[in-house]
Amino acid sequence: MPSNPTTQERTLPVSESSEHITSPSLKGNPSELRDLEAGLDNLQSDAARKAGIDWKRVLLPIAALVVLVLVWQFYVSLGLKRRDQVPGPLDVLNQLVTLWGEGKVQESVWTSLQRGLVGFLISVVVATPVGLLLAQVAPLRRAFGPLISGLQVLPSVAWVPAAIIWFGLTDGTVYFVVLMGAIPSIINGLISGVDQIPPQYRSVGTVLGANRLQMALQIVLPAALPGYIGGLKQGWAFSWRSLMAAEIIAVGGTIGFGLGSLLDQGRALSDMAVVMSAILLILAVGILIELLVFGPIEKRLLQRRGLLAGSSR
Repeated sequence: MPSNPTTQERTLPVSESSEHITSPSLKGNPSELRDLEAGLDNLQSDAARKAGIDWKRVLLPIAALVVLVLVWQFYVSLGLKRRDQVPGPLDVLNQLVTLWGEGKVQESVWTSLQRGLVGFLISVVVATPVGLLLAQVAPLRRAFGPLISGLQVLPSVAWVPAAIIWFGLTDGTVYFVVLMGAIPSIINGLISGVDQIPPQYRSVGTVLGANRLQMALQIVLPAALPGYIGGLKQGWAFSWRSLMAAEIIAVGGTIGFGLGSLLDQGRALSDMAVVMSAILLILAVGILIELLVFGPIEKRLLQRRGLLAGSSR
């Protein structure tokens, strides 16, 4: 007795029946199958890349650093300058080891890092509400905006003599210079982020009945985060440079021994190895703060907003 095709289709395994139902055209079109396979491979590689380590971001800076050290050593080997004026990489490394054994590296890095972080956090607490106020109230912005921009371009070292007169050789001098260097940058970064907010956001907040404080904290500030983070990065850079300027000039009294003090000590002793050691330590702290703090925050923010496409290339 001939079999019933309908019965045979019903007895097929689930996987086969679903394949016949969902992809009849793919079986007869090899090019579409290849495109589908390539797409799945791309999705898998993207997932693996996100889950793993982006070695390009790790190896390329290391390779650049190795090249710079080799160029440095090559220049020293030419003998164009005396070794006491231009020490080689090994000379600086030996000096760093000596300073570490004396405890000066630990003391100077901790003192400067503590001052820099405390001063920066105070700057954020002061600058954030001021920036929101200036961004929200147009008359205040027109009145104080040029002054804030002028303070941002004013070299922080210009505040050191005034701070010494006002606060003496104390930590107050250092913190004042740090605040005057960081606050204007954070304010301008926040204002710039607010200016980039689409006007529809404020309209939605108004329709939902948000008052001025709710509008600022729940709508304006979250929407302005990219510009705000940029202002924070610039504010940290200004605070770190301001701190070094203050530590180099304001020496003695109750001011502790920071990286700027170590740099000035090397200058006073005409010891270029100590000077280069201090410069490298200042640079290393700045790079580590960028990689460990601001880099992950910015990357996470861009990922949440879908703005990180192509960044791994």
